[in-house]
Amino acid sequence: MRRLTLIAAALWLAGCQSVDVKQAPSTLQIPAQWRAASGPGSATEGVWWRNFHDNALNGYVDQALRYNSDLLIARERVNEYQARVYAAEGSLFPELDAGLSGSRARAQSAATGLPVHSTLYRGNLTASYDVDLWGANRSAASAAEASLEAQKAAAAAADLTVATSVSSGYITLLSLDEQLSVTDATLKSREEAYALAKRQYETGYTSRLELMQADSELRTTRAQVPQLQHQIAQQENALSVLTGQNPGALKRGEFAALTPLSLPSQLPSTLLNRRPDVVQAQRQLLAADATLASSQAKLLPSINLTASGSYQHDSLSGLLDNPLRLWSVGGSILAPLLNRQALNAQVDVSMSQRNQALYSYEKTVRNAFKEVNDSLDAITRLGEQLAELRGQEAVAQETLRIARNRYSNGYSSYLDVLDAQRTLFSTQLSEVQVKNNLLLAQIDLYRALGGGWMATSQ
Repeated sequence: MRRLTLIAAALWLAGCQSVDVKQAPSTLQIPAQWRAASGPGSATEGVWWRNFHDNALNGYVDQALRYNSDLLIARERVNEYQARVYAAEGSLFPELDAGLSGSRARAQSAATGLPVHSTLYRGNLTASYDVDLWGANRSAASAAEASLEAQKAAAAAADLTVATSVSSGYITLLSLDEQLSVTDATLKSREEAYALAKRQYETGYTSRLELMQADSELRTTRAQVPQLQHQIAQQENALSVLTGQNPGALKRGEFAALTPLSLPSQLPSTLLNRRPDVVQAQRQLLAADATLASSQAKLLPSINLTASGSYQHDSLSGLLDNPLRLWSVGGSILAPLLNRQALNAQVDVSMSQRNQALYSYEKTVRNAFKEVNDSLDAITRLGEQLAELRGQEAVAQETLRIARNRYSNGYSSYLDVLDAQRTLFSTQLSEVQVKNNLLLAQIDLYRALGGGWMATSQ
């Protein structure tokens, strides 16, 4: 009766849990639709960058996915957490230890005074099993598995990030090439204008002021070429490193061949399932829940079963023939009493970590919807801006043609030509930059959605 009372008291004390940190409730609300009227919500497409139909881009992304250092590190981290799962699952099974020892001894006989030699061999086998009554070990194993899934999601997120970075870097490189091409064409036009101004000055048709104005515009345009060439070299070096290469020149296509893709009009029904960072945050929350359960279970008594056996004989050859057999079987119940403050504190730590994981998950989901809405709005606004700039370019080209004719025929000053040239050059550069921003916004939408969308949804 006394033993039962002690066990009952131990169980009652073990059932007392910390209440210093409360479990936080979820406040996440999933919106029914995108803020914009349209938004992709179809199944994800793993090789979304191929929609740009650029063979060089496809090759660079594929190469980066094989050789990028960050991806290799992320994949090795998955292997590390796989090993942690194996280690955590090992606590669910009995432990078995085997040993073999031998000794050789020399003694002197008390009766005869002669030396006596003896050999002793001993083999032992010990087994123990921690009965997981409250699921502490199972919860720890579940936490390890959830952490592994989180690392797999992190590796997938790294794949998406690298593919996005390579695609953005490649398109930016093409836009810089296009800006250099526009600058070269403008430079050629400025050289022709300077030659015309020089001829007219030498014939006395115009003043030296107009010649200096043409010379100034020519040098201003020429000064932009080295800057663009430096930016192109920097972009090539950055893209080379992303693909796992040493910095160097890269083969590529043309910026004019890239066209923005149209968007489907569907609801975001699968966003939470295909964004790797959302999946990672979700798995981290599950791991925190399992860790909390394991910490709470450690407050309860644990039962351990042990069994051991040994065999010994005076010679190795006769070990199995006629050994001396020793064995024992037993069990123990261990209830934490004096160290409960540390265990309760660990429960509080696990509860706080669980709440942090919940808040992080909610933040990740809200940020996911924000990024998608931002990208959708950017695609819409940049598309409108690009259409206006294309119209403005046509007007600027016609304005320059008229200004040149009027200047050649003496109906206007060279300032009209300079203004028309500046407007056209600025408009062409802005058009290239806006188109680049539009393509980058579409790539960012791919990243925000965790991938592209199928062609059937368009």
